[in-house]
Amino acid sequence: ESAEAEAWVSDPAAPLADELAVLNRVLALHRVAVADPTVREVRLEQALVVRVGYGRGEEVAEGRWTTAVEPGEPREPRVRSRAALRPQDRLASLLGGRDAALACEELVLRARADLDGGRHREAALQLRVALEAAISELAAWRERGDMATRIEELKTHRSAVGEAANSALEGGLDEPAIDAVYDALDRIESALRARVAYGAV
Repeated sequence: ESAEAEAWVSDPAAPLADELAVLNRVLALHRVAVADPTVREVRLEQALVVRVGYGRGEEVAEGRWTTAVEPGEPREPRVRSRAALRPQDRLASLLGGRDAALACEELVLRARADLDGGRHREAALQLRVALEAAISELAAWRERGDMATRIEELKTHRSAVGEAANSALEGGLDEPAIDAVYDALDRIESALRARVAYGAV
């Protein structure tokens, strides 16, 4: 066991993604258990300190380790921003009243969090509402750029997203349904980026 543990910490960056996924799964279950919507998953770059190590139960319980290392750079790369503008520019526009946060934007973020967290059923159910909200809310930008085309494209995803959501209600999604959720979500995100680039109505 000691040799296996030593091998585990010999490449401390390797297990981080898998272990973080486990932690986020626990946090998601905790959110449901305590019925607290403010409990959120975490990202590696949010951590002040990351240690990979091992120790006996009583050691770890007291914050001590037999062996522990702090993985150095490179840290987990940040997810490429899905925003059309730099976040600070968009925030300034929102705070200054030059832009508005759409309901579908929050719904899309929730669907993306579920999908990235492996909660495919929840993502499909969330996406059904997000898609309809996006089609409705983006209509105000229909005359700008290629938004009319984008809206029509989003409408073509209704059937697949609806079927995925129905499958979610019945218990689970197969791979084609999961792919359909990913594809539709990507297209909504793309349309929202275009909407921001086109500016306020």
